[in-house]
Amino acid sequence: MLTGESSVESELELTILMPCLNEAETVATCVRAARAWLAGAGVAGEVLVADNGSTDGSQELAGAAGARVVSVTTAGYGAALGGGIASARGRFVVMGDADDSYDFGHLDAFVERLRSGDDLVIGNRFAGGIAPGAMPALHRYLGNPILSLAGRLMFGVPVRDFHCGLRGMRTDAIRALELRTTGMEFASEMVVRAALADLTISEVPTTLRPDGRTRPPHLRTWHDGWRHLRFLLLFSPRWLFLIPGIAMTVVGLILTTVLSFAGSISLGSVKFEVGTLVYSAALTLAGVQATSFALFTRIYAVAKGFLPRSDGLDRFAGRFRLERGLLIGIAVFVVGLGIAIISLVRWQQKSFGPLDTETQLRIVVPAALALVLGSWIVLCSFFLSILGLDKHIDMS
Repeated sequence: MLTGESSVESELELTILMPCLNEAETVATCVRAARAWLAGAGVAGEVLVADNGSTDGSQELAGAAGARVVSVTTAGYGAALGGGIASARGRFVVMGDADDSYDFGHLDAFVERLRSGDDLVIGNRFAGGIAPGAMPALHRYLGNPILSLAGRLMFGVPVRDFHCGLRGMRTDAIRALELRTTGMEFASEMVVRAALADLTISEVPTTLRPDGRTRPPHLRTWHDGWRHLRFLLLFSPRWLFLIPGIAMTVVGLILTTVLSFAGSISLGSVKFEVGTLVYSAALTLAGVQATSFALFTRIYAVAKGFLPRSDGLDRFAGRFRLERGLLIGIAVFVVGLGIAIISLVRWQQKSFGPLDTETQLRIVVPAALALVLGSWIVLCSFFLSILGLDKHIDMS
């Protein structure tokens, strides 16, 4: 969405970009504040309003206040910003909402960081100050901190206000990311893709005040919060699949092994027996599957350009061979088959009559687990080889 270059050659240093959808009450105020800052700071720049289909005359008001207005037909906050970035004439872009909640009269810190070489500069409203009534309590104390923490953990981004709408960027660097989302999660995609591309990211204090609109905001708390979290998870197979998968596999294998040989586990007055054995085997299988999906997702995402290559994946690709995977899977399957034969022999010794259920399950459950896991490894090996046919990942 951001691959297009501006058709107008210019020596402008800065584009101040405002996405707009029915902001007639505030857009002119924001444009005038931004133009005043450009003049006062002596920065060669423009104010660009990316209109997303306003029906209240926002376009005319923005133009009359001195902005260049471009129309973005694809609906969505991210689409408006993407269209604006593609049309920007400045070497740098500073984006901010057109609802008068951000201070366009104090952009010096953003420009200083961009001039010093940073690729993406994000405002921190918690450090700069949030005026009473400017941010709902649910966003301030729960949503934003949790999502920002998730972003830092998953992607190692040194940002404490992941969703601040006032941010600056080097235009060519952001265009090169080819950002794709069209909704509110565009803010998360920008930070995540910048981090994955090893761009230089910094944070500067900024302020937030109550917006100047009388209508409700476009942001929908739970809907857009989920879209942000969903994006973070989809771009982090490690946290979505790998870490939970390894944890489930380890816990499941330990419990299955102990309960198969020791018979039971007692914790105080609580006793775990054969029922827990069945659940632990299921947990093991779910964990192995989740771990496999982490690998599948990573290979696919790298091949399609969603995620960058990784040293670990390259090492695995260099060592993996279909035949090796098949041998491992067959070996696990044979172990399960051997245990199943032992169970069958014991049953035969009882003349195929009734057996003690608990004793039999401690043999049957591990046998079934090994049979399923062996089959899964064989199938996964073939699937990995199919993925390896992609020219980007050589697993021949």
